[in-house]
Amino acid sequence: MNAGSRIPLWIIALLAAICLGVLAWTTFGFVVPFKHETGQAVLDIYFAGYDEFTVGRMQRLLGENEIANNLLRAMYAGPELIFPALLTALLLLVLIKLRPGGSYFNRPIRPFFAKLIYALPFIYGLADYGENVSSLIAFGDSAWADQAAQLLPWMTRLKFSSLAICLVVIIRFAVVRAMRGQEGEQ
Repeated sequence: MNAGSRIPLWIIALLAAICLGVLAWTTFGFVVPFKHETGQAVLDIYFAGYDEFTVGRMQRLLGENEIANNLLRAMYAGPELIFPALLTALLLLVLIKLRPGGSYFNRPIRPFFAKLIYALPFIYGLADYGENVSSLIAFGDSAWADQAAQLLPWMTRLKFSSLAICLVVIIRFAVVRAMRGQEGEQ
């Protein structure tokens, strides 16, 4: 018996439900009110990324609008404090359940690369927390605000890139596992 088979599916489902709940809290408690207050979206949801000019506009907006500034800070002190850890745990448990391994283009996957796959959720989690910290610094009164504003777009790109890669890997191993199950039935 290996580690993946010992993780009950209900734990993964429960963690996914908690992630969805925290995501709903973020969206309806902070993102939607922020958009209503400012007419702009929070930078965390720019999937395609953004540049330093966009960060500068947001800095000016938050300097002029105390309610929007308070909403953003409350979002980082509330749901954004726990969501990266929850999603990292969910991605890791799904990967462990799928047990990455097998072959890739009819060549066996080396054990080193199979273990490296488990680092993907942690890269996402660290990038998401890095983005959150960079946002707090960039949109605050810190002496490091300019450096954080330069770093912020890169942290967002790293966050979404690592999440996308992680999801692609999960889908790939889920499809391979499903195909193996069908071959075993025949």
